Amino acid sequence: MTENDPKLPIMMLHDRLLVQDSTDEGDRRSSGGILIPATAQVAKRLKWGKVLGAGPSVRNVKVDDRVLYAEEDGHEVEIQTETYVIMRERDVHAIAAKRVEVSTGLYL
Repeated sequence: MTENDPKLPIMMLHDRLLVQDSTDEGDRRSSGGILIPATAQVAKRLKWGKVLGAGPSVRNVKVDDRVLYAEEDGHEVEIQTETYVIMRERDVHAIAAKRVEVSTGLYL
C-alpha cells in the first residue's frame, strides 16, 4: 500500500463508533396502514444503524450490532462515496443484538 492509495483501513479511536445508517428515507406505513410520505414533517426520531467499527474503549457495543441513536448526536463522514456516522458510545440509546442478556421484552 502506498501513501497515495485511497483505500486505507480505518481504526476507530477511544470510545468512538462507526455506524452505517440502516433506515430507509422513503415512504413509510403506520400501524393502521396509512401511507406517510418521505417528505412529511415528523418530530425528531431516533434512527437505527449497524456498527461497522468500534474503538478500544467501547465496552457494551460490538461490531455488527444494530444501535438506536439520535441523528444530531453523530457526525457524518463520507468514505469512498458512502455516508457513515461517527459517534460516542454514550450517545447510543439501545442495542438490538442476539447476545443481549437483559432485555425489555420487545423484539424487532
